[in-house]
This record gives sequence, C-alpha cells and structure tokens, in this order.
Amino acid sequence: MPEYIINVNEVEDWQMTSNTVELEQMFTRAKSTINQGGTVILTRRYSDDRLETFDELTTEADLEEYRNTVFKYL
Repeated sequence: MPEYIINVNEVEDWQMTSNTVELEQMFTRAKSTINQGGTVILTRRYSDDRLETFDELTTEADLEEYRNTVFKYL
C-alpha cells in the first residue's frame, strides 16, 4: 500500500505564511493516498536531523479532522 509522509515542520511554515495553496495540494495528495488504501504518516524533523513519526492517518475522517486543525489557525 502506498504511504504519504507529511512533515509537520513544513505545515507549520505554510501556516505562518498563510500558504493555503501548498496546504491544499498536500491535503489533496493525502486524500488520494487514503482513497488508494494507503496511510498518511505525520512526522517531525528536529534540529539534530532526527525524524520522528508521531501519528498515522488511515481514514478520510481522520484526515479531515487533521485538516480542520491545520486550517483553524489561519
């Protein structure tokens, strides 16, 4: 099954710059991944280059909940 990785550092950058175009594209790709039976993985990269996976989204409902959280702060 395909997986799509979302780096929340980028999401936070796009939120700070109100880059809704990038955010919408990211959520479109994530939704496509879920519709194909894949998983969306949320990760964070730290300054020591460590990558930490902290959540996995497998349903459209989970993705929509995350999307609402992201757009809530715009």
